[in-house]
Amino acid sequence: MATLIGIVILAVALPAWAGITFVGLVRARRGDELPQPRLPRPRRSPAKKAAWIAGLAYLAGGVLHLYGLTYMPFLFPEDACWFKAGMKVYPDSSGALPVSLVCHGMEIVPWWVNPGLLVFAVTAVAATVTSVFLALRRLAAQ
Repeated sequence: MATLIGIVILAVALPAWAGITFVGLVRARRGDELPQPRLPRPRRSPAKKAAWIAGLAYLAGGVLHLYGLTYMPFLFPEDACWFKAGMKVYPDSSGALPVSLVCHGMEIVPWWVNPGLLVFAVTAVAATVTSVFLALRRLAAQ
């Protein structure tokens, strides 16, 4: 019962108290007048958009590669085949790039991992080159 009460205090009471305190501090600093309207943000340049796309492609490719690496044998290689394929055998071969784990002649890594890595890599490199090109073109135009 004490744990349940503690969870309620941590999950409900403390965030509510912190929110009320924060609102009170903001009102004390600003007064009760209405907040000032925010000015519209300047539009993102095409170079910045390309940089965002490149960053997301790098991040997604890294996540996909980490997922693929979960299939790799590390400390006990035979356990990779045991846990992923149900065969207590030593892997025939494995590799980190392209991501591959072959147990008893059968590829264990899902088929879509390596094409996904290729798509993210091409997207990231193309968006990076495009971003740099657009930024330099914009600087030259000024």
